[in-house]
Amino acid sequence: MLGVKIKWPLRPESKKIMANLYSVASCRRVLVVLLIAVLSACAGGPDQLKPADLGANPALLGVRAAWTSKIAPVDFPLQVKVVGTAVTLAGADGAVVSLDARSGAPLWRTQVGAPISAGVGSDGRFAAVVTRNNELVVLEAGQVAWRMRLTAQVFTAPLVAGERVFVMGADRSVAAFDARTGRKLWQQQRPGEALVLRQAGILMAAGNTLVAGLAGHLVGMNPLNGNVVWDAPLASPRGTNDIERLVDLVAGISRQGNEVCVRAFQTAVGCIDTLGGTVTWKRPAVGAVGLHGDESQVYGVEGDGRVFAWRSADGEPVWTSDRLRYRELSAPLVLGRSVVVGDATGLVHFLSRADGSPLTRLSTDGSAILAAPVLAAGTLVVVTRNGGVYGFQPE
Repeated sequence: MLGVKIKWPLRPESKKIMANLYSVASCRRVLVVLLIAVLSACAGGPDQLKPADLGANPALLGVRAAWTSKIAPVDFPLQVKVVGTAVTLAGADGAVVSLDARSGAPLWRTQVGAPISAGVGSDGRFAAVVTRNNELVVLEAGQVAWRMRLTAQVFTAPLVAGERVFVMGADRSVAAFDARTGRKLWQQQRPGEALVLRQAGILMAAGNTLVAGLAGHLVGMNPLNGNVVWDAPLASPRGTNDIERLVDLVAGISRQGNEVCVRAFQTAVGCIDTLGGTVTWKRPAVGAVGLHGDESQVYGVEGDGRVFAWRSADGEPVWTSDRLRYRELSAPLVLGRSVVVGDATGLVHFLSRADGSPLTRLSTDGSAILAAPVLAAGTLVVVTRNGGVYGFQPE
């Protein structure tokens, strides 16, 4: 159509990008053609895409399987929520479940009656998800409390805080609802791009500020009325077509005190002081999943599977590991002396925080580790695409 010769196969990260795009207005054929042309430029031969052999498990870290559970397969951008010892998650079939992180025993399970597109948000009392027919469903003590029809699709888990439920739509709208009654308190709209990512973005509380990732900006808002308090630009659209302009901030943050470090899709990583909304540093980076960190370093995964560590103070690179290239990694989790990532074959890798060297790895059900691993009550919890939920405890 445009005289573009497409090279196949696409790299795994390029295929993931294609699957994760959402047209806010409508699906336009020219955008698909342009996307294929842009991403095909990064394609290589099959040998170049083949992950390296992992070799024997080094088993330098003792981790035991504590429990397993099961939900329906997950085909939406699940965000696993931890509050105290409770882990709340959901399957694509509309079932929302809260588990005891220590034993895996269900605390409650509820069916919301429709497939889910975004979730889960929870403060321990209220939990919230959004269905594919754009309905916000809020649960209290595991029972449906109320429902509200939204005007736009949602891919980011609602934020439940201060007896309010905050929702960020794919159209760059942010709205607040009373968690007890469902009454809409306010809604703010920001100009959007034609395309956004069909994956979770950033919606969080930082002190008394509501923080949202809107395009390439991290925006601080007054939770009482939605007014913008500060606006920190991490990345700017850098092209002439809608695909090249994608710089959405993706879910998965590293937070130390007032500083939050985030990733702009395929563009940059950087840290922002949430007291005044100033960018303390940023670095070019090409990745699609979020970050995690500790008091000295920030860790992230690039699109090709390289794992990076940057110095928290100024963003200087500390180490890089390419042992897991082309394994389609999850966002990382800092756990003890390790950085934990999952891959597309269901393996969970523990890498050294000091230099990225492998410490050990664990198996699940063979399907992709879908969401970033989480830590709850001393238990590492991972979820697979097939709906396997695994609790592991370091020894």
